[in-house]
Amino acid sequence: MGLTKFKIHNSKLIIGIVCAIGAAVCYGTNPLARFLYAEGMNIPSVLFYRFGLAWVIVALVMLFRNESLRVTRREFLTLSALGILFIGSSTTLYTSFALMPSGIASTILFTYPVMTAAIMTLFFRERITLVTVLSILLSLAGVALLSFKDEGGTFNILGIVLVLISALTYALYIIVVDKSPLQMSSFKINFYVLFYCALGNVFYALFSGQPLMLPPSPTAWLWVSWLAVVPAIMALVMMVYAAKYLGSTPTAILGALEPTTAVLIGVFVFAEPFSPRLLLGIILVLAAVTLVVLGKARRKA
Repeated sequence: MGLTKFKIHNSKLIIGIVCAIGAAVCYGTNPLARFLYAEGMNIPSVLFYRFGLAWVIVALVMLFRNESLRVTRREFLTLSALGILFIGSSTTLYTSFALMPSGIASTILFTYPVMTAAIMTLFFRERITLVTVLSILLSLAGVALLSFKDEGGTFNILGIVLVLISALTYALYIIVVDKSPLQMSSFKINFYVLFYCALGNVFYALFSGQPLMLPPSPTAWLWVSWLAVVPAIMALVMMVYAAKYLGSTPTAILGALEPTTAVLIGVFVFAEPFSPRLLLGIILVLAAVTLVVLGKARRKA
């Protein structure tokens, strides 16, 4: 009996590790949106089809599960806030891909756990620790290193600001999910969030003067489908299993593979430059995130 329990425990542990790595790698493929930019698609069109297709998939899953769409007024307001925050995060991130190397943008984005810790300390009276202060300083140093080019000058300042806004709105998204009294499945939450994101990009297209356009080729449809399925649906599903079988702390630590994946895609797919200085910046950002996660785990232990 003991041997059987040991085997079951180890098999779940392996599944958890594989799913955590898989989720991080899936999220890290977001920079592949640049293939759609190269085919002439504008940002609201890319985001509309990404979120629209993902919404259809989630809707079909909910239909298969026979899950009700009914929500209370309070739940509707909370879901609306989540939708608006996610629209802001995704729009600013995808805009930054057109302004700076996608690997660097994705690495700067990974400051969101540090921002989350800072907001929780300032507004929710979580005790600030030396680890939190050190992690914030490390992340700022890492972002500074990532902001300068080897040949002198800086990357596009607007791009850097947009990524930091994306990180901040995603941090707020996580906090709202954590602090809200929502009692529903992740599929139901994402059904409404994805709907808001798709609808929001319709208004983005109208007010920005960038009309929605169909993907112009079978290859473009392939990349749109990839963005809807891989960094959205697949990452969501694998993250659930990772948290269940591995735990939130090690799952978050393995999430450091997300910006690593994005950097590798930038270097090997888009021929973006890489240097020891960029490597040091990435290490500092990931060190800051790891310190925050480990610090929270130690306080809960």
